[in-house]
Amino acid sequence: MQTLLGKHWHHLSTTEVLQLFESDPQIGLDTFEVRHRQQRFGPNVLTPKRGKSPLMRFLLQFKNPLILILVASSVITALIKDPVDAVIIFAVVLINAVVGYVQEARAEKAIEALAQAMTTEATVVRAGQAQRVSAAELVPGDIVVLQAGDKVPADTRLLRSRELQVAEAALTGESVPIQKQADAQLPVEALLAERSTMVYASTLVTYGQGTGIVTAIGDGTEVGRISQLIAEAQELETPLTRKIAQFSRLVLYAVLALAAVTFAAGVLRGNPAVETFTAAVALTVAMIPEGLPAALTVTLAIGVSRMAQRRAIIRKLPAVETLGSITVICSDKTGTLTQNQMTVQQIVAGGLRYTVTGGGYDPAGQILREGKPVDASGEPAALRECLLTGLLCNDSTLVEEDGLWKAQGDPTEVALIVAARKGGLVPAALEKQFPRLDGIPFDSQHQYMATLHNREGVPERLAYVKGAVEVILERCTAALGADGRPVPLDQAQIHHEVESMALQGLRVLAFARRSMPPETTSLRHDDVASDLIFIGLQGMIDPPRQEVISAISVCQEAGIEVKMITGDHALTASAIAMQIGLAKPCPDASPPQDCVLTGRAMADYSDAQLIEAAERVAVFARVSPEQKLRLVEALQARGDVVAMTGDGVNDGPALKQADIGIAMGVAGTEVAKEAADMVLTDDNFATIEAAVEEGRGVFDNLTKIIVWVLPTNVGEGLILLLAILLGIALPILPVHILWINTVTTSVLGLVLALEQREPGIMQRPPRAPNAPILTRELTWRVLLVGVFILAGAFGLYEIDLLLGSSSAQARTVAVNAIVMIEVLYLFNCRSLTQSMFRVGVFSNHWMVAGVVAMVLLQLLFTYAPFMNDLFLTAPTSLVDWARVLGVSLLGYLIVELEKWGRRRKA
Repeated sequence: MQTLLGKHWHHLSTTEVLQLFESDPQIGLDTFEVRHRQQRFGPNVLTPKRGKSPLMRFLLQFKNPLILILVASSVITALIKDPVDAVIIFAVVLINAVVGYVQEARAEKAIEALAQAMTTEATVVRAGQAQRVSAAELVPGDIVVLQAGDKVPADTRLLRSRELQVAEAALTGESVPIQKQADAQLPVEALLAERSTMVYASTLVTYGQGTGIVTAIGDGTEVGRISQLIAEAQELETPLTRKIAQFSRLVLYAVLALAAVTFAAGVLRGNPAVETFTAAVALTVAMIPEGLPAALTVTLAIGVSRMAQRRAIIRKLPAVETLGSITVICSDKTGTLTQNQMTVQQIVAGGLRYTVTGGGYDPAGQILREGKPVDASGEPAALRECLLTGLLCNDSTLVEEDGLWKAQGDPTEVALIVAARKGGLVPAALEKQFPRLDGIPFDSQHQYMATLHNREGVPERLAYVKGAVEVILERCTAALGADGRPVPLDQAQIHHEVESMALQGLRVLAFARRSMPPETTSLRHDDVASDLIFIGLQGMIDPPRQEVISAISVCQEAGIEVKMITGDHALTASAIAMQIGLAKPCPDASPPQDCVLTGRAMADYSDAQLIEAAERVAVFARVSPEQKLRLVEALQARGDVVAMTGDGVNDGPALKQADIGIAMGVAGTEVAKEAADMVLTDDNFATIEAAVEEGRGVFDNLTKIIVWVLPTNVGEGLILLLAILLGIALPILPVHILWINTVTTSVLGLVLALEQREPGIMQRPPRAPNAPILTRELTWRVLLVGVFILAGAFGLYEIDLLLGSSSAQARTVAVNAIVMIEVLYLFNCRSLTQSMFRVGVFSNHWMVAGVVAMVLLQLLFTYAPFMNDLFLTAPTSLVDWARVLGVSLLGYLIVELEKWGRRRKA
């Protein structure tokens, strides 16, 4: 028995399956055999993944080199200085770690969600009796009974089926329920979505009945296999975390090198080793941007808030910035690019072609002939009869709830109801005028549905039939003309119309009718086997969202490739892709795989071939979960930053592997949501484009903050280094450095996080994934401003001493100079390339508030007695302030001149 697990059963006959599992479909397993198999195979549940402990997850927040530098600096500060300073530094680190921990604590719940997806009850035949048991108690070989509304409890090979339809969208991506047939003959290589003899755990029975034998439970099911793929998918670092790590290492090496040079220079000059070491540690503290990690975290959090307002919920903070780095978006089709609502778009009746406007289940729309609206009541009788047949030969309903139209029943049938309403037909009145007497439900064997109706005032009965085109045509002997009278049947013309619709990705249904004797009260298959009158065709599709077309265009202008990856049919996927501008019509001379690549063809591709195809092809159809995962890996192998959307269980592995996984909040499964970094509350691709725009804005603001913070640390370090090399008293003390680094970053740095997006942000190409945070130009600017801070602060310090000021006053002037240079440099950093007058002087109201607050704090630092005692400062004169402001304004002008020169050069 153990050797049977893991096999494929779809291609075997029911007799072969029963023999292999030693089961009787009438009796089932006895109690002893059930217990024996439960001991051997275990419960029908997924094995939970063992994640990191809360303590380990918290400790991992400290693995960033920049955080480790801050921890080390707080320890050293506690040893050589007042412990209060060390507490302040460590508090910054701790707050940053707590925020990161809270954001990431929910990141490993995908397997738990899968386990919940499988907790259900099942009807099982055991010892000859049907009984309800927990799905967890099922074993291979159990006989289960399925009916409409049941969640399939385990992978099951059907033994009998009657009109059984199963919704497998969460597993395969198929947009409509799949017809199942127990006695179908399938090849071994049939794809998952084509295995009509099988039903799979966590899918939903929408129609009909069936009986089957359990072939796999727990981790052995298809959904269990997907859970293993999720567990094995590598969770990649985001571009931001990679760049921050590189930047942190650079800061670490620079700080240690400067500290070593400082200590060596001091010792060589004959200074006491202890004092020199203390100065070197002070230099280390000066060079470390203590407030930067908190500022970055807050900037990302602000990005999270802004994205939530645009219907994108971020589950992991770094994902905010990752959105701005995306080079490829891999999007699911159903519900994301399309409305997930089947819609009739074309009608052929009486030899005339009609188009239907509108989309989804909202009956607002029109039927057009040659571009002009028509009313079915005033049009040729054939159109009205075609719509009437779709309305009456129907078991579904369309209801309005809270202003929204919702389907109850089969999506295809609801589309027919909507089309009839657009043509002016009123369902309630017509159902009363044509009461149903009997019907033949749709089944996979006959491929049609028929209903028998009485008509008020007319003795004869009418049988209306809808179904597959080939099945209906072979039963027809004539067609309904435009005037409502029978005409000869032109099958060639009808097939031409069908082919035309199919090439547009439309699902085509045919409609027919037959007059029946007045005494007819029931309907049999023989009654509609011949002598039908062909009425017409209706072609339907899940139409694209209108806003998706412009959103894809914006992404393409921004240099972002958009690719469709779906489990749906290739023709349907190709038609939608062409409508939304994702793909162009395939030239007749081109190989099919250059336009749409199917999962069957992809299965034979090597990794190298798939990497090449992933770059060339925009539409991938009929792909399995493993193939979605391979596609993401192939795109990443060529250096792309990949966003992957999905809503089903089958999307989980690829969502987790992608640089950013995007789940659907409305139609998405819990598995997809837990594996994703971002959840869309409206399931709309246009929201992804909005989130990318916000992500680019966030990265801009992160860069602005870094470019603004670093010159201060460089300048402070250079001031201390020069003083040590010259053997003079320090112009600024470590306590002053702590004031500057913590207060200015908290008050001024965060206002940059509130900057609005700059114009043209979506006209730029994506940043190169391997590009550093600071470009060569920005690094030069950091050094330029850092050297200016050295010259300005050190110069004013020396001038004050020469004019007879005390050392406390001179140091206060130096600190004020550094802070005021930062204040005016803040306005430089509102745009890294343009003047602040281009972005709007008052477009960021928080900027003015931050500057006012910082000036007030600096006045308190200079003139409050308790601050003078705490920071060893002294009040300064108005002349000192005039010199400070003059130097600061000069710094602002130098940076603006440098930006102007680069714009001219560009």
